[in-house]
Amino acid sequence: MPSERQVMVGGVPIGGGAPVAVQTMTKTETADLAATMAQIRRVADAGADIVRVAVPRDKDVDALRTIVRESPIPVIADIHFNHTLALKALDVGAHCVRLNPGNIGGPDKVAEVCARATELGTPLRVGVNSGSLPKHLMQLEYDNPVEALVTAAVETVELMERLEFTNFKVSMKSTSVPNTIAANRLLAERIPYPLHLGITEAGTKWSGSLKSAVGLGTLLADGIGDTIRISLSTFHAEEEVKVAWEILKALKLRERGPVLIACPTCGRLQFDMDTVVTEIERRLEAYDDPIEVSVLGCAVNGIGEARHADFGITGARDKAMIFSKGEPIGLVATGELVDALFAEIDKYYEAGKVVRRDETQAAQAREWLAANEDATAMTPERLAAMEAEAAKRDNALDEAASPTAGRRFTRA
Repeated sequence: MPSERQVMVGGVPIGGGAPVAVQTMTKTETADLAATMAQIRRVADAGADIVRVAVPRDKDVDALRTIVRESPIPVIADIHFNHTLALKALDVGAHCVRLNPGNIGGPDKVAEVCARATELGTPLRVGVNSGSLPKHLMQLEYDNPVEALVTAAVETVELMERLEFTNFKVSMKSTSVPNTIAANRLLAERIPYPLHLGITEAGTKWSGSLKSAVGLGTLLADGIGDTIRISLSTFHAEEEVKVAWEILKALKLRERGPVLIACPTCGRLQFDMDTVVTEIERRLEAYDDPIEVSVLGCAVNGIGEARHADFGITGARDKAMIFSKGEPIGLVATGELVDALFAEIDKYYEAGKVVRRDETQAAQAREWLAANEDATAMTPERLAAMEAEAAKRDNALDEAASPTAGRRFTRA
């Protein structure tokens, strides 16, 4: 259920049914203009829709003026404790300002920021996280952390509405995956404003990606969430963007770049699939189109499990078969399959997304597949054939058992 309200962060719509936006935060000192702009360009290339920069000092505001002007994507200024920095960030053109009303100095300071944002037509992001709840909710946070988070977020929304400011989105984060899921489910039922999702301080690239995929993936699958940020302990912000995109692609919420399907391998594997998959994944980064590529480690299940793939390979000890949409293209030596695969992919694009298939080579590949396939394996094709045969038998039995079977009817 997308949020009812929508805000515009620069030219990016958030909420109201717009595609889920991907954002990240720079890891550089914002005042280091060269380093910050270099990282912003990298995250933009990786697919970030929005970027956030920390603004804890006046010198960061000075840099922000140039960053906003030169950034290829909208910029959010991240402000804590000092509301005058929020006002200055608005004045130099930040496309949005992130504000925590709980640590900015009280409602009167929030009111000043809202008034300036109203004059400029700039949205705000407001919200709370489990590490900075108001003092009056500390005991509730101990007794019921989910209710404490939701209460703090609702109080923030009520403050903004009392100030007659509605151009905002809300974030409510926790280091706990279950608490983040439960709290955002409750909040989504209670407010109409766009929701920004994240698991705060999620961890390393490995553990943080998994926690974020579980937490954000669960909420996004429920239709909750309008913009996301993956919070990883890495100096490479583009890694956060890549993880965010993989989550959105897995849920079919957005498309960007290729999708790689690879079998988990087993004792039937007869070639160095780990190296092959890694190389294919690396080379696919050069393609922007959402092409689907499958890598199967053996010929036991044929190509039925990847019949939908735009291109794929299935290998054995000495040879590998390249296929497209379930139909063989040809055989190559296992050591040459990556280069041969990408040669076919490039020919496909050169021909206007048409597969060029040599029927003699395709026939040889079919013969090889038939010779290497396990005759007892329950492939999707065989299962479909068995189901069709069973349906035929059931229909025949039903007709034989029908009281009218064998009768002839004539028109009176």
